[in-house]
Amino acid sequence: MSTLTLVGSRLAEPGQEFVYRGEASACEGCPYRDQCLNLTEGRRYRVDSVRENASTLDCGVHDSGVVAVEVAPATVRANVDISSAYAGSKVALEGPCPHTDCPSHALCEPEGVDFDEPRRIETVVGDPPHDFCALDRELTTVEFEAHEE
Repeated sequence: MSTLTLVGSRLAEPGQEFVYRGEASACEGCPYRDQCLNLTEGRRYRVDSVRENASTLDCGVHDSGVVAVEVAPATVRANVDISSAYAGSKVALEGPCPHTDCPSHALCEPEGVDFDEPRRIETVVGDPPHDFCALDRELTTVEFEAHEE
């Protein structure tokens, strides 16, 4: 299900994904607060469509203004333990990884998923981008289902 909201004009492209970070201090007193602050903090969203003939509105956070868009919760790609990676199963992430230079780091610590939050696997993608895990984890890449709003 999609939700009408306002996003920065640079994000206002169908298919663009973002993690909603919540209210910024510059939002205080803004006349558009109710239209912007209507998503769930920490969740990943995908822009489905940009409202036709939508005006660009001034914004204290986005220097290029905001526009009206339809967004929906987005799936999240992540690395999980290979032994529990089955489509339809619920799993949590393995935990933090200090190896920020690893090609899999963004999949081991994906934005929009908490470590203690079990998520349902939509599909198993396959081998992760790294050759070996410095933490000796046996991982595979999966696509988590989008959150229901």
